[in-house]
Formats: sequence, structure tokens, C-alpha cells
Amino acid sequence: MHLFGLTGGIASGKSAVAARLRERGVPVIDADKLARDAVAPGTETLAAIVKRFGADMLFPDGSLDRKKLGAIVFKDEEKRNALNAIVHPQVTLLTFNASRLYRDEGEALVAYEAALILENGMADAFRPLVVVAAPEEVQLARIMSRDQLAEDEARARIAAQMPVGEKIAAADYVIENTGSLAELERRTDDVLASLCERLDVDIDCGSRGAAPR
Repeated sequence: MHLFGLTGGIASGKSAVAARLRERGVPVIDADKLARDAVAPGTETLAAIVKRFGADMLFPDGSLDRKKLGAIVFKDEEKRNALNAIVHPQVTLLTFNASRLYRDEGEALVAYEAALILENGMADAFRPLVVVAAPEEVQLARIMSRDQLAEDEARARIAAQMPVGEKIAAADYVIENTGSLAELERRTDDVLASLCERLDVDIDCGSRGAAPR
């Protein structure tokens, strides 16, 4: 089984690319969903977050108020690192379990979608690495609309991640998300075709290809 990485800046369009990959028959391990599973009520990870950041990070039903916690950690690198140290080991374990399940099911190609592959120094574990890129002003508008955040909050979330230029430099393939959804899907199909050829994967990946970087 080949496990490749799918990453990019916040609000760059990773989810749309992941959705297209699923349509084409490629399973996607969603790190954000795994992170939500890792901090579900009753987990040791959530208990560790409460111990570090306080019980007011919880909703009345005991679930994590991710927006409130995000407002704190995206403005403070030390706190953000502390949160990552709590959550990432569990996400890593869940990722391993998911990839083992797909391997046992005989999947030939699986994508690992995560925002912080490069920030966490994990790029070489998920080669080839596909980076989805969008201009910062596009990211900003999407974050403000999607998450109902003020401009300064949205900019703080962009600044908390590696600059998109550095991600592009580390990529094996880049999918530019600057046009319509149809254009993004076409570019995704091109990269998928190239991945299949590069990895000698015998699935219906299409006939066109994108040149690797």
C-alpha cells in the first residue's frame, strides 16, 4: 500500500481535493477527524487538555470547545506547541491504525490529509507529498466566511502555519486552487494520474498526468 500526503495552508482547498480523491476511489485518512476523535469526551487526551488549559475549554455537555481553544493557541506559540504535544501522539496512533486497516483491506493507494505534515517534520513519511495552494487573500476570505472570524483572528491562524511558499518548495506535486471547483477537480485528476504512474498503482487513475516537481 502506498500512503501519500495531502497538505496545504488553512482554507487552501484540501478538503475539496480530498473529496475528489474519494470520488475517484482513493481512501482518505482525515487527520482533522482523527484529532476530533482523539479529544472526544472521556478520552485521556481531552483530560490532558483540560488539565493544561482549564475546564472552561469545555461545552456544558463535556465536549471540547475547539473555537475557544483555537482563539487561545493561535495567538500564543508556546500554548499551541503545548496543545500539539498533547494531541499529536494520539493522532499518530489513530493514523497508524487507520492505515493498517486499509492495508489489510488490500487498498493500493491511500491519501493522508493533514494541515501540519511539514510543520511536524513528517513530510518524508508521506511521500509523494501533494500541496494544495491558494493566495493568502483567498485563504483570508474563506476563513472569515467559513469560521465566522474577525480579520485579525483569521490572519493569526494563517500566520501560525508555515508560509505557503515553503510548503510548495517541499512538495512533490502542487495543486493550485485559484479558479473554479471544476478546475480544481481537473488538476486533482491530473496529479492522481501522475501518482498512479509514479507508484505503479493499478487502479483507474485516468490517462492524463501532471509533471512532478
